[in-house]
Amino acid sequence: MKQIGIADTTFARFDMAKSAIDELESIGTGFQIQRYTVPGIKDLPVACKKLIVERGCDIVIALGMPGRKKLDKMSARIASEGLSQVQIETMTHIIEVFVHEEEAADDKELAWLMDSRSREHAVNAYDLLFRPKKLQDNAGKGLRQGFADAGSVDAREGIYH
Repeated sequence: MKQIGIADTTFARFDMAKSAIDELESIGTGFQIQRYTVPGIKDLPVACKKLIVERGCDIVIALGMPGRKKLDKMSARIASEGLSQVQIETMTHIIEVFVHEEEAADDKELAWLMDSRSREHAVNAYDLLFRPKKLQDNAGKGLRQGFADAGSVDAREGIYH
């Protein structure tokens, strides 16, 4: 049975893990979920490494919400670099799901974005483990998680699809 790790934070203003877990449970079986919650996004790399090394996770979804301040942006970058390092060290995918607070116009849109991005990346994690062909079939389509897809372009003709 595959192990899917979910690392989330108390700093986020929405329970992103709940959305990811709900989505995973609705799309398939053959896995168990291991959840690890930490205070902030800079704690996510250690949480992910623990999920992989100590709990045997085959993939991890790292969920976080950087705030609006410059310090929050620096924290997000540090966390992202740490997550990349853990991926390389463990040869395990970590799906980084950050929703920056200023991406949304108001709290209602922020909640919607945190929910939808968490759910769509949960599907990506599931696909990496169980349906990699689905990801390959979607290569180059300009898919986005949360907001509308960007669409693909045909470089030969400069036409959007």
